[in-house]
Amino acid sequence: MGNIKSDAAFTEYVAARQRQYRRLAYTLCGDWHRSEDLVQVAFTKLYLAWPRIQRQGAEDSYLRRILVRTNIDESRRAWRRHERLGLPSLDRAEPTPPPEDAAPVIAALARLPEMQRKVVVLRFWLDLSVEQTADDLKIAPGTVKAHTHAGLHRLRDLLAEPTASDHKELA
Repeated sequence: MGNIKSDAAFTEYVAARQRQYRRLAYTLCGDWHRSEDLVQVAFTKLYLAWPRIQRQGAEDSYLRRILVRTNIDESRRAWRRHERLGLPSLDRAEPTPPPEDAAPVIAALARLPEMQRKVVVLRFWLDLSVEQTADDLKIAPGTVKAHTHAGLHRLRDLLAEPTASDHKELA
């Protein structure tokens, strides 16, 4: 970019939003290491478009879209298909489970199927409309509604399941 003032504004923006977007990335992909990679790619792409995006005041929406689309692109890569099929992958380690002290909702989100998790996170974590979610994920609004219904139903079931600590208390 070359503009010191613009670089300083970008650095300040990243410092203020990095933690928030890392958490969002985790809720999308369910893996802390992958979430760090997604956020890094998203901030790099934002940096390249920073002067234009900052003038429009669309930094957050642009970064959110980059994050979601990068996650989708990553899930379509050949090595990810091998990982999902249970085939050995030389490129990536197994996804890391959520920390034991993670909030029950985050742990339950990690157990949802990928598209249901994305839809639920965008609709209810980021409070996007059906149309905005459909646009971000490049799917039809009806598909968003179907994934929302199924995801919320599954999330309720997961949150109603007794946990290991519940079993210990009963013993």
